[in-house]
Amino acid sequence: MELAPSDYLVGTGGWAYFNVPEKQVLRTYSQLFNFVEVNYTFYEYPEVRRVEGWRKAVPSNFVFSVRCHQDLTHKIGLRPTDEAHNVLNQMLGYCEILNAPFLVLETPVGYAMSKQEVKKARDLISSSNLEGVRMVWEIRAPLTSFVSDLMRDFNIVHCVDLSRAEPCFDSDVVYSRLFGKGLHNIYQFTDEELIEIDEKANKHRGKIMALSYHGLRMNTDAARFVHYKKTREFMQATPFTGVESIRAVLSEDAKFPSSREDLAAHQGWKVVDVTANRRVRLYELLSKISDKTYGSVDEAVAALETVI
Repeated sequence: MELAPSDYLVGTGGWAYFNVPEKQVLRTYSQLFNFVEVNYTFYEYPEVRRVEGWRKAVPSNFVFSVRCHQDLTHKIGLRPTDEAHNVLNQMLGYCEILNAPFLVLETPVGYAMSKQEVKKARDLISSSNLEGVRMVWEIRAPLTSFVSDLMRDFNIVHCVDLSRAEPCFDSDVVYSRLFGKGLHNIYQFTDEELIEIDEKANKHRGKIMALSYHGLRMNTDAARFVHYKKTREFMQATPFTGVESIRAVLSEDAKFPSSREDLAAHQGWKVVDVTANRRVRLYELLSKISDKTYGSVDEAVAALETVI
C-alpha cells in the first residue's frame, strides 16, 4: 500500500476488544480508526479466507500491519532455516492479502543477539522477498551497534514505546507500540502524555507516523488521540465529571473493603475527569485521602470528593 507523506495512522493492537453490540466489529472499528495492528497473527495462523474477509470488511484506504508469529520471534529466531522461511513467507502472504505495508517483529528481552546471530538474521532477511513490505522491529533486548547497523542496512523501522523511549535513529516511518509506564499494559494515558507522544513522533520527522495503542484503555486512548489531532482538544475519558467520574471507574472492578494503598495499586492507573477540561490519574487523588481502610465505593468516593 502506498502511503501519503505525513500520514498519521492511529489505532490499536487488534479489534477483539472493540465491542459494539449488534455491529460487525472490524467494520465499525474502521469507521473510527484508520489503522490496526493485527495481533491475532502473533498467536495463530488464520486461514486465507478469514484474512480476505478482514480486508473486505474495511475501506480501501484502511491500513493493516501484521504482527509476526511468535514461532519466528520467540522460538526459531531470526535464522535462515527452512522453518523460519516458512513462517516469514506465511506472514508476508497475509501482508499481501491485507495490502499491509508493515510486518511487525517483537523479539523478547532474552533474545540478545551476538555478532553471529546478527549475521544469521542478515542471511534470513536478504534471502526473503520483502517487496512492498517494510519490517518494523521492536527489539526488547539491549540494542547493540551490530543490530542497529542491521536495521539501517535493511531499512527496518526501529519500533519503541514513545511514552517510554525514542527510536535510536530517525526514519521516514515512526512506528510506536504504546503500552504506557505501568506494569505490562495496565495503563491509561493522560492528556499531557498524549501530547508528549505526538511531540515525540513529530520530533523524528517521519513522513508516516503509526501509533498502535495497547493499554487496557487502548480504544479510549486511541480515540482521544484521534480527536486531539483533529481538533486540538481532548474528549473526556469517561462520560461523567467530578465525583461521578470517580464513582464510575471505581465501580468497574474495585474490591472492598480496601486500604488506600490497595486502591492506589489497583485503581490508581485510571484517568478520571475532574472537570470537562481537566483529567488526572486517580492515583493523584488517592494519594491525598486518609490512610485507612474503606468499606465501600460510596465511602471511598466521599473521601475523594474532599480532595477534588
